[in-house]
Amino acid sequence: MGATGFAPGRLYIDGAWTESSSGERRGVVNPADASTITDVSWATTADVDRAVAAAKAAFEDGRWSGLSGRERSRILFRVAERIRDRAEELAQAETADVGKPILFTRMIDVPTAIEQFEYFAALAQTIEGAARLAPANAFSYTRREPLGVVAAITPFNFPLILSSSKLAPALAAGNTIVHKPAEDTPLSAVIMAQILEEAGVPAGVVNVVTGAGAELGNHLVAHPDVNAIAFTGSTTVGQKVAMKAAEGFKPIMTELGGNGPNIVFADADIDVAVGAIINSFVYNTGQFCMAGARLLVERPLHDTIVGILSGAVGNVPLGRPTDPGTVIGPLVSERHLERVEAFVERAKAQGGQVVAGGERLELDGGYYFKPTVITGLPNDAEAIQEEVFGPVVTVQAFDSEEEAIALANSTRYGLASGIQTQSIARAHRVAAKLEAGIVWVNGWAMLDPSVPFGGVKHSGMGRESGPDALLNYTRTKSVTISTPAS
Repeated sequence: MGATGFAPGRLYIDGAWTESSSGERRGVVNPADASTITDVSWATTADVDRAVAAAKAAFEDGRWSGLSGRERSRILFRVAERIRDRAEELAQAETADVGKPILFTRMIDVPTAIEQFEYFAALAQTIEGAARLAPANAFSYTRREPLGVVAAITPFNFPLILSSSKLAPALAAGNTIVHKPAEDTPLSAVIMAQILEEAGVPAGVVNVVTGAGAELGNHLVAHPDVNAIAFTGSTTVGQKVAMKAAEGFKPIMTELGGNGPNIVFADADIDVAVGAIINSFVYNTGQFCMAGARLLVERPLHDTIVGILSGAVGNVPLGRPTDPGTVIGPLVSERHLERVEAFVERAKAQGGQVVAGGERLELDGGYYFKPTVITGLPNDAEAIQEEVFGPVVTVQAFDSEEEAIALANSTRYGLASGIQTQSIARAHRVAAKLEAGIVWVNGWAMLDPSVPFGGVKHSGMGRESGPDALLNYTRTKSVTISTPAS
């Protein structure tokens, strides 16, 4: 163990813990104070080739895909139990690695991973085909079969949750996996590989390669023995992944960028609405694709909401993520902090007024940025049209339901959205017209492993969570048997 209590990480390939073929290692930085937590092996494309070969062999010999759904289910339930046994270790790793407040890693991240594995463990037992009407003298039926080797490429902001949301359904369906975690936040991926091994997932079924995102990710997507891609990340990178995957006609599940509209109507319960608004853009320091970064307020409430926010966001506890009372931690890196700062500066140059925040917080040498509220921007401003991915919200006024819907749908994104109203009729009416994969009414980020999550437009394709996710990791085979009359 290092001084921080986190052991150096190695690659996990074909059931063995191994160093990179180059022998290179890189430090993992704590964004709260810029200290080095530990280091991990830095994989090469040759290591990726080894991992893919192991996953292919494991799939083809049936050590996992050949098990019944019930047998896979038992092992996945054990995975959930081992996560529960190591919950505090995982929570501490996510907090140190991402800068996520310990309050949330304990209450949300680790429990969500447990729930993902429990949900798909149960669902693994339900995979079945169906009999079909066929021509005379024939019998037809369908089978749901696993895809093969799945490349799971995950981002820095929710390492544990976003890996579990891919690994759990992919494994439940009988696939094998090569997991490439984000280069900045690899710790929970290494711990999860240990957990999967301890729970009895056979060697080669899950492989983990830590290293450079672009190099290893590109190699995985293009690899001829990778059968499907599960990717979460930016829209720009997602487009490149989709184009490369298309060359091999590979199925792809992508959850990409977002810039969610949160619509507050004049009849909203103000206390409920303000809670949802703050949660929608400060949670995870705004580093989540489902952030409600665009606040649309009906004009009679606009000034009231802005006034409340300008006074309230500064009171949300911002500080060291290890403090149990902290709600907002640091951004993930100095590079990302500079990106968010630049967005705010350009917003001011485009006419935006910063009514709260808008600057760094100097603390322990970490990457902190105060929650920021910006008003007065035109709808074509960069901060409204593009994803900031930080604790920043823009505020726009609207005068009618039709205008609110038009503003909400006016970006290229379509992931999450919100409606704050006490009218159930309006909630249904507006939800039906929003171009988004998920709509929350009188709240934000209300998620469950049983509820499908994903985007439309430039926010991705496919769904995570729910039975839809399990179907994403299978394909349909039709069988027709001739039954000639005797």
